[in-house]
Amino acid sequence: MLEPTLFRDRSQSAQIVLGGILPALIGAGAGVLVGSSVAGYWAIAAVAAIGGFLSGFEHQDGWGGADRGLVGGAIYGTSLLIAHAIAGTHAKVSLGSFPPLLAVVTAIFGMLLAGLGGRLARMQRERRAPVAEPASGAVAK
Repeated sequence: MLEPTLFRDRSQSAQIVLGGILPALIGAGAGVLVGSSVAGYWAIAAVAAIGGFLSGFEHQDGWGGADRGLVGGAIYGTSLLIAHAIAGTHAKVSLGSFPPLLAVVTAIFGMLLAGLGGRLARMQRERRAPVAEPASGAVAK
């Protein structure tokens, strides 16, 4: 099975694009759609959630994935709010009574999803790892 390239092994420019620019673009798209299409907004939110989960597979474990998810989720939520403010439309989806809190909520969801992806990836790697055989002369219990 093909192992994904770990995030830390990617070039710095790839890390910037995948870890910062992509969440910002997806968040901006959601921010524009929040005032024009409920279905479009939720479709982009689903894509962002799936992407957050899958990003965890590029890390050694759940903790590395959680760190990236926290940052990606915060960038997504902040970009969403900025794009929505620039668009100047009335939100068709509730942004809560204090919209800036949305960036915190998306950061937490991003952390949980990417952490789960990282943990699942680690479990799969451990299952595929060859089992070490006892050294010659060692007594098996």
